[in-house]
Amino acid sequence: MAVDVEHGGFRNATHAAPRAAAARAGEPRASRLSRRLRFFTSSLTRRILAINLLVLAVPIGGFFFLEQYQQSLINQKIEALRVQGEIFAGAIGASAVVNTPGVGQRLEPARSGELLRRLTAPTATRARLFSSEGGLLSDTRDLAAPRGHVRVEALPPPQQERPFASLLNDMFDAAVNWLPGRTELPAYRELPQQTAVDYQEVEGALFGQGMAAVRDDTAGGMVISVAVPVQRYKQVLGALMLSTDSSEIEAGLRAVRMSILRVFAVALGVTILLSMYLAGTIGRPLRRLAAAAERVQRAHGRQAEIPDLNRGDEIGDLSRDLRGMTTALWDRMDAIERFAADVAHEIKNPLTSLRSAVETVARVTDPDQQRRLMSIILEDVQRLDRLISDISEASRIDAELSRLSPEPVDLRQLLSALVEIERATSDEKAARLEMEVPPGVGLTVRGLEGRLGQVFRNIISNALSFSPPNTTITCHAWRQDDVVRVVIEDEGPGIPPNKLDGIFDRFYSDRPDGQPGGFGKHSGLGLSISRQIVEAIGGQIWAENRLDMAGRVLGARFVVELPAAEPAR
Repeated sequence: MAVDVEHGGFRNATHAAPRAAAARAGEPRASRLSRRLRFFTSSLTRRILAINLLVLAVPIGGFFFLEQYQQSLINQKIEALRVQGEIFAGAIGASAVVNTPGVGQRLEPARSGELLRRLTAPTATRARLFSSEGGLLSDTRDLAAPRGHVRVEALPPPQQERPFASLLNDMFDAAVNWLPGRTELPAYRELPQQTAVDYQEVEGALFGQGMAAVRDDTAGGMVISVAVPVQRYKQVLGALMLSTDSSEIEAGLRAVRMSILRVFAVALGVTILLSMYLAGTIGRPLRRLAAAAERVQRAHGRQAEIPDLNRGDEIGDLSRDLRGMTTALWDRMDAIERFAADVAHEIKNPLTSLRSAVETVARVTDPDQQRRLMSIILEDVQRLDRLISDISEASRIDAELSRLSPEPVDLRQLLSALVEIERATSDEKAARLEMEVPPGVGLTVRGLEGRLGQVFRNIISNALSFSPPNTTITCHAWRQDDVVRVVIEDEGPGIPPNKLDGIFDRFYSDRPDGQPGGFGKHSGLGLSISRQIVEAIGGQIWAENRLDMAGRVLGARFVVELPAAEPAR
């Protein structure tokens, strides 16, 4: 037996796998491509993917906005430059100061310049020394030469030819520079003849106060500078300015951003894969069920079936419910077909009898025979009328029960009214109808009062028709837990044991021979309609025989159980 189970969006098949592979091999390539495109363009797939990506994009939204982290790096760099500057300024003040008669203490440019170059050589820091008058005494980027000074500029590291990587880096830098988040900084300008007036922090240092500044250079980076006073015996002899670029800071930010990018890329890939898996787990079986339902709708026979996905989730429940609904639909159609066949058969019998009587009465001249034939015709017409009325009633019950809402019905009042009506309309020689209901017991159920009355009228009428004269029909009613039970007993001939359930079939009728008024008055639908009504409101109805100690039949008993309107206390 082939097993075709869909679970988690993937199909596992035992014996069905070779056939499925052969079917896929024979399937046109365009059809397979179209099916895959339908999966990726599915509305459900797009929604699942969009929601998951949106959730992923929320924390990634701060990817480029690392201003706080950048500011902390800048502060660390300023603090490091300040410490270096104080050390360098102390060294210069201790060893590069000369005392000139008539002038006093002053910085010696050559000695201080050589000292600065040695101190800053291990670092990437640029040092400039200004005199107390504001002139530039020394710059570590200027080297003394026989014909003047030589400016030293750091060259970028050599790069290998990697066009694709270079393009990615350029795109990354463009995106970072395009997004907001960086505070507007003053531009860094360096004049050919530098003085203390060009740098606000140097002016502050000449007044004995260390200051720092951050400026924007022309290459898109930053220039971080710190100025500290150079003092000897508390006398400010000049100002030392240390400056550096933001390459280390930019490298740190770039490393953090690349780490976030790598994590984001991995999370993005996992999210897309999981979204596709989830969409396949949900969307593929739903499309399969929808296609099967469409096939069932368009099929003329019963070859199309709803697949059993054999899953333990809501989609599995939907599959089972659709299968149950389809089965119930076919069962209902079968019942309608059987009902139509039964109706045709039941109507055909009186029509055949009626046709035969009509054809015969035209040829008979004997008045007595004509009267008997006319009596047969009248009885057949009555039987047809009763059949059509009961068939119409049975056809309306389902629609009425599905359309109307159940309401509380007090069976005590309903049964009392039915008993009083039967007593008032029955013959004196007919069986007596008694009612035994315990007082003070709630017998309220939920249903349709008119239809429940029809159920008990059918049962009582059936009991009266089978009960001998001067016997008793007893109606009992009581509550047992959450069920209200009504039992109607008669003293008639009972029911054949093999017909206890068959009497509820449509058009079943087994009347005693010679029963007055029996022909044409019983269509065999009364008990069938009663069971239909009782089961529609969640109850049960069955028949059994009353037996004595010796096993002799004392009569028939009909039992109706209905759920109580309120739970037992």
